[in-house]
Amino acid sequence: MDSSEFLFLKLFTTSGSSIYSFATFIAFLGPLVGITLGFDAINNERSQGTLNRLAAQPIYRDSIINAKFLAGATVILMLTFTLGLFMSGAGLLLIGIPPSGEEVCRLIAYFLLSAVYMSVWLALAIIFSVVCKHAATAALASISIWLFLSLFMSLVASGISNVLFPVEGIEGYANMMKNYELDLALNRISPYYLFTEAATTILNPSVRSIGIVTMSSVSGAIDAPLPFGQSLLLIWPHLVVMIALAAAGFAIAYVSFMRQEIRA
Repeated sequence: MDSSEFLFLKLFTTSGSSIYSFATFIAFLGPLVGITLGFDAINNERSQGTLNRLAAQPIYRDSIINAKFLAGATVILMLTFTLGLFMSGAGLLLIGIPPSGEEVCRLIAYFLLSAVYMSVWLALAIIFSVVCKHAATAALASISIWLFLSLFMSLVASGISNVLFPVEGIEGYANMMKNYELDLALNRISPYYLFTEAATTILNPSVRSIGIVTMSSVSGAIDAPLPFGQSLLLIWPHLVVMIALAAAGFAIAYVSFMRQEIRA
């Protein structure tokens, strides 16, 4: 099977001269959706005085923070699949070639991955919404972290790796592997890098491995696109880490909200 058969997937990965690809668009601007839905989830209710009214109702207090996160995650899931279906329909009209079963599975996995990725930023924004009194402060803090992890984390990782394991001089060849491993580990702290790496793997069947590729690992490998199940195994750690980040972020927001005095 030739990778050229996966023509439908190229609709999501091919960019033009003046426009980004769909995958790049989601990776860079997707976090803004989560931040927009979460930065004023709690502090806006507090500033308007409606949080006291909610807490006075015969409902559990944790239902408030649970509903805020679940509502935002539901909107993100619906938005992701709606954009994906719109893009698929437009592509189907343009190229006139329906997707194969494996392409459909890869696209569904990519949409779910995108929803989890945006939910990470939703959880982060809700944390600042709980901690900060003003919505503007929460929005600026969330956007600052987004810009740092998306744009500057690679520069910081490269600088730290080059300082600890310089690749110049006599010892440069001996440090190349350690330099690359440290740079990769630091970059993977960023959800943006995790998502980009996972999205590239799931949307491009020709990607056979993630990370360091040695001659021993590719020796005897069949020159063919990777099946969907094997691609899913490659990105499974990335998906688990992003789910854990979203859960940890929500847990921090949950504990902070439950320990606050909201009727004051």
